Amino acid sequence: MPAPLNPLKKALSEGKVQFGCWLGLADTFSAELMGTAGFDWLLIDGEHAPNDLRSILAHLQVLEASDSHPVVRVPIGETYMMKQVLDAGAQTILVPMVDSADQARQLVRDVTYPPHGDRGVGYTLTRASRFSQITDYGTTADAQVCLMVQVENKKGIAALDDILAIDGIDGVFIGPADLAADMGHMGNALHEDVQSIIMDALRRIRAAGKAPGILSTNDPVTEAALEAGAQFVAVGADVLLLARSAQALSSKWQSRK
Repeated sequence: MPAPLNPLKKALSEGKVQFGCWLGLADTFSAELMGTAGFDWLLIDGEHAPNDLRSILAHLQVLEASDSHPVVRVPIGETYMMKQVLDAGAQTILVPMVDSADQARQLVRDVTYPPHGDRGVGYTLTRASRFSQITDYGTTADAQVCLMVQVENKKGIAALDDILAIDGIDGVFIGPADLAADMGHMGNALHEDVQSIIMDALRRIRAAGKAPGILSTNDPVTEAALEAGAQFVAVGADVLLLARSAQALSSKWQSRK
């Protein structure tokens, strides 16, 4: 029995746009709720949300019943972290702050079994192999792993073409907030200089045959990103959805006082 098909990787390789949402509340009940909303994918955030390996595992478990594919963003691209989330059952990983070809090349090795990579071979004990029920997991898992890297500073943009040349990178996600800050526009990812670089990067990623990614809660920016070729598109975050709805509801009724 081979490793399960990764539907997100398949869709992206076919050039399809996949819409998703960030999960930052670090709560499995809200994650399960978000799994009923109809997104193509949901990102379990280990970088800016209070998630650890056990809570990421719990998110993967509750989302298994959902049609939304789980994506795990690790805090940093460390070999042991990549191994742990893959063994927990993640098939798609997003790695933040990638700014060189050497770094990207090592990440490919991190998610690949020997002899071509460095992923530890302990799958017989893991959830990823359904605890040894997927008998051919070791020989088929590599093909179903989707590795996305985040380019989100000026150094990364300068190295983008070199990163795109590396086999095993399925997509490149442009991080607007960090890029804007590195360009001297903290808190203003909508600055025209920032947007110009983002849209150019998305076009270059698509031209290289990789899946371009972006997070945008601004509809005109989202439309521009789609026109530039974006495929892996986050259109919201659970934290923002809850916060903005709660604030609007409170304001509505507090104004009656």
